[in-house]
Amino acid sequence: MIAVENLSKSFVLHNQGGAVITVMAGAALHVDPGECVGLTGQSGSGKSTLMRMIHGNYRVCGGSIRIAGVELAGAEPRAVMALRRDTLGYVSQFLRVLPRVPTVQVVAEPLRALGVAQEVAQARAECLLWRLNIPRRLWSLSPTTFSGGEQQRVNIARGFVHPFPVLLLDEPTASLDAQNRAVVLSLIHEAKARGAAILGIFHDAEARDAVCDRLVDVTGFTPARAT
Repeated sequence: MIAVENLSKSFVLHNQGGAVITVMAGAALHVDPGECVGLTGQSGSGKSTLMRMIHGNYRVCGGSIRIAGVELAGAEPRAVMALRRDTLGYVSQFLRVLPRVPTVQVVAEPLRALGVAQEVAQARAECLLWRLNIPRRLWSLSPTTFSGGEQQRVNIARGFVHPFPVLLLDEPTASLDAQNRAVVLSLIHEAKARGAAILGIFHDAEARDAVCDRLVDVTGFTPARAT
């Protein structure tokens, strides 16, 4: 479901005379259906950069990224958006939503984008908000007013509301208490059971050990450290 081959990424520093810095070269990994693979490596080794390329936030300088058979490297923005809508879910560390949109609508939005009826989408959103212990009194409020932990749980609910075939998880259990951490791990296991291919960054070692089938150390993909 995820196939990365010989991937490279460089950044141009326009404020430093156009200097080019290569931050990744020769990256390769695969994630099969029903599998969770964890990215490891020290801070600054390129985990987030690799995730952002796979999600289409960063353009690829070389190599290939195929998601469910779709080539992402060099893809037009419209194709990237379609892939995100139908196939590629993403749970980031930070919630970015429009102000004043009720939480239940924020969570239901991925389903509505697929044409799911309002009542069905809202029911699914409410179920996840309940599982993730977001009080019902908050469902009609904007999550921009919530605490960091509550915003993270809204992000998780939004990422899992549609059964995406491919999921990217960036620190999904950070800042969560034990009860909500257990709920998130259950959601990941359920996604694996239905055949989702999951790639994640987990600094929480116990969570990583609980859900990951394999680990990929990205340090070797960083040119300055490559061997």
